[in-house]
Amino acid sequence: MIHSLLATSGSASSARSSAPRSGDGPSDAAVVRPVLSHYKGIAIANGMNPRYSDLSPYDMAANAIDEAIRNVIAVGGDPERTAILDNFAWGSPENPENLGALVLAAKACQDLAMAYGTPFISGKDSLNNEFRVGDKKIIIPHSLLISAISIVDDVRKCTTMDAKEAGNLVYLVGITRNELGGSHFALVNGLSGGSVPRVDVAAGRQVFRAVSTAIRDGLVRSCHDLSEGGLAVAAAEMAFAGNLGIQLNIEDVGPEDLPTAVALFSESPSRFLVEVHPSKQKAFEAVMSKAPVFAIDVGKITGDRKLAVLGKDEVIVSETLADLKEAWQKPLRW
Repeated sequence: MIHSLLATSGSASSARSSAPRSGDGPSDAAVVRPVLSHYKGIAIANGMNPRYSDLSPYDMAANAIDEAIRNVIAVGGDPERTAILDNFAWGSPENPENLGALVLAAKACQDLAMAYGTPFISGKDSLNNEFRVGDKKIIIPHSLLISAISIVDDVRKCTTMDAKEAGNLVYLVGITRNELGGSHFALVNGLSGGSVPRVDVAAGRQVFRAVSTAIRDGLVRSCHDLSEGGLAVAAAEMAFAGNLGIQLNIEDVGPEDLPTAVALFSESPSRFLVEVHPSKQKAFEAVMSKAPVFAIDVGKITGDRKLAVLGKDEVIVSETLADLKEAWQKPLRW
């Protein structure tokens, strides 16, 4: 299942960070240092998942904004100094259904920008994306690409998403809910319906500030946002990018008891996987509890170059990094 999700989850946030990396992997954001006489930088990222629009155009737009922001936060961006841009691609607004969906998406843009304090500084739209084949009209999915740009005070403190060192702890930050609607898990399994991921802006603000503080304070070795494919895909990407194994225990990944598939593949927003050195554990947990945010120790980095996922008294996943990386790269070999 993880192989299939890796093969279909072409992340919108695949730009490479400016920091050195030990292996291939989809970075969360690009970091640019425009003036070489000092270390201030700019983080640039994006977010997009048009499949959510099949269930809720409002939540599709809200999730795109949340993803773009958390991507810049993951590398060291400042949530208090982040701006966003929109890029709408839509069918004809003369169609009442298309227009209604567009209004809902625009409403989400207003709500999320106000709640997160991230102003729209530019954007564009591409409407009338539809055509006919014989008597059949084909309309593209309601799509919104959100780009985010954030200030980085010191690029030397930036993080990347690749796992760094065996023995380090892995934390899941943010709340996982039963939200598989419109997910890549649903796509791979031919499922329809379900609960689309919904952004809790109050919780999102707390998570963004806490993770940003932990990175700024030097408590984070690596950080990766959870988006397409959820926890399982994020862990696989961190592992093969760093050429190190990860062992996860998913018994308590959320505040409620979740089925295994949900724990692994839910795409609930405002979540991160964070690698922490054991010597920084207490300081990291103090930052998280002060926020306060849901943050749980779900595993560790290992040296065996495997992704292992444990449940209650069973091994759910045991995959080599070579197989996972091949599943991720194979569709890109044109």
